[in-house]
Order: sequence, then C-alpha cells, then structure tokens
Amino acid sequence: MIIAIDGPAAAGKGTLARRLAAALGFDYLDTGLLYRAVGMTVARTGADPADPAMAAAAARHLTPAELAADDLRGDDAAQAASKVAAIPAVRAALLDFQRGFAHAPPGGRGAVLDGRDIGTVVCPDAPIKLFVTASVEKRAERRVKELLGRGLEAIQETVLAEMRERDARDSMRAVAPLVAAQDAFVLDTTDLDADQAFAAALGFVRSRQPAD
Repeated sequence: MIIAIDGPAAAGKGTLARRLAAALGFDYLDTGLLYRAVGMTVARTGADPADPAMAAAAARHLTPAELAADDLRGDDAAQAASKVAAIPAVRAALLDFQRGFAHAPPGGRGAVLDGRDIGTVVCPDAPIKLFVTASVEKRAERRVKELLGRGLEAIQETVLAEMRERDARDSMRAVAPLVAAQDAFVLDTTDLDADQAFAAALGFVRSRQPAD
C-alpha cells in the first residue's frame, strides 16, 4: 500500500504524512528532505544550487547521513531545494531511491511519501493520493510561527514573498511541476487545524483501503 501526499510548502503535508504513517503502521519518507540535502550540499561549497553540474553530482553521491544535517529545516534549505528540484538530472538521480522505498518499505506493510510530485511522477500507480494545500497567506503565517518557535528570525512579508516565489518556481518548472494528480483527494487546510486535517485525511484513506 502506497500513500502519495503532495502539496506546496507549509500546507501541513509533512505533519499529516507522519501522523498517517504512525496511525497505519507504515514507513514514512520525507522526499523534500532529499532535495534539501542536495541543495545545501551545493550551497555549503559556496556554489549556486541552481548549477546543474554541481547539483547533479551532489544528488548522485547523496548518503543517508547527509539527511541528518542540522541546516535542512530552514528557509535557506527550502529555497535551495526548490532550485535543485528543477534540474532534470537531480530528479532522475533521486527517483530510483524514492520508488525503491515506496515499493519495498523497510517495515513491509506500506509507505507514506510526501513531496511535490509523488502522485504524478514518483508513484503514479499509488492507490491513495492526497494533495494538501492552503492559501499562501495562511501558509506564510504558519511558516513564520514555526521559525519563531525554533528561535529563528522571521518577517511575515519576507516569508510571504519567498513563498510566492517558490510556488511559482515549483508550479512552472518544466520537469515534474507541482500539480495535483487527477485522482488525488484535494484537502484545503486553510481553515483546518492539524487534528481536523488528520481526521479528513484518515477518513479518505480508510475509504480507499481494501476490505479485509
């Protein structure tokens, strides 16, 4: 059983994916972390993450240890991830890893993957697909709250502008643009809290699971 969850930044898909995986006893993969790790690997050298050769090399040599780096959760990593994700060679290098996890999860029961092209490119055969979204204003508000909660500086206007820029880049890129799969359940979390979003998502998943 594969559950594919897509959506823009700060829509709540990561929290939702983790909770679904825990409730169902499935393994969870944050695919965005792969792209963040690649982007920051390039950025730490002083190079531009948008450099195709540098980014592709980082993707081909990515190790599990790099996914535990301390600087992968900030906005710098988010912007770097969006840049490398637009590079075809990077996506190709990481595609096999994601598909391997989805079709052979460590626990053997099922897998929950969240990202931006899981239901459309990585696992188009997934029987359960969700597209989690929210207004850009609400998502920026959530991101500011998250950053402040981690003791980081965050200005609402700056975060909002960066989020709009990233939305445009993710949606307009030529390779695997951010878009809901045709058979995805679209969940708008603008006016939902985490528990309400989880209840709606779990209800949909239960409705699509085969009867025992």
